[in-house]
Amino acid sequence: MQGSSIVASDLIRLGSRAVIWGIVAIVAVLALTAVLLFLNLPDAGAFNDRVERVFVENADLTSQAEIKLLEILAQSGTAFSETLVSYRIVIFVLLVFATGLLVTSFVVIVILITLNRRMAMVEKQGLQISQLVIDRATNSVAINDMEFKLTPAAVETLAVLAEARIDDDVLSGAAIEAVISGRSEADCDEAAGATRIKRLRDTLGNQLISEVLVKNIARQGYMLAIDAKVISLR
Repeated sequence: MQGSSIVASDLIRLGSRAVIWGIVAIVAVLALTAVLLFLNLPDAGAFNDRVERVFVENADLTSQAEIKLLEILAQSGTAFSETLVSYRIVIFVLLVFATGLLVTSFVVIVILITLNRRMAMVEKQGLQISQLVIDRATNSVAINDMEFKLTPAAVETLAVLAEARIDDDVLSGAAIEAVISGRSEADCDEAAGATRIKRLRDTLGNQLISEVLVKNIARQGYMLAIDAKVISLR
């Protein structure tokens, strides 16, 4: 148990590091993209510099029309500078949004993968149940700290499975129906027992508990996937 816990803690640390490095890589790639993009954008004052150069090189333009043309060029340069600044702001906001979106997507994917792995481990190892108490008088079952109110038929089905688990037996659907109905197993239908198992799972409600607690072993039958020592029948 100690070795498995050490391995689990190591896996958790490795997973945490992988998430951190993944987020760092996303941010670094987008930051590099932003730097290269801004470096390759034209200078906001480039147009004004060209207009100023036109003024200097054409100082002999003195007519009213020529002066008006130069004024229009100067105004165009100012408008171009302002537009380019606004473009820079828009690009910056989009890059920040893209960073947040990618980081969120990455974290969600990691969480989903982790949950799927945990579900697979639970399905493989069974539920870690420390106590299973079946009370026929109140038609209830307590699994660890969770209590479920069941129908009398569901309690009876669960009790039969619990008694079989204590004896380390696997019951077919027909055997379950025979024990509950009191008839011979040869006179009982396999589908009747399977229906009782389905109703038990439906009554439990929680898919994780119902699907993992009651195991269906191919070509053999049904059994509880828990330690027989934790079962208590009242």
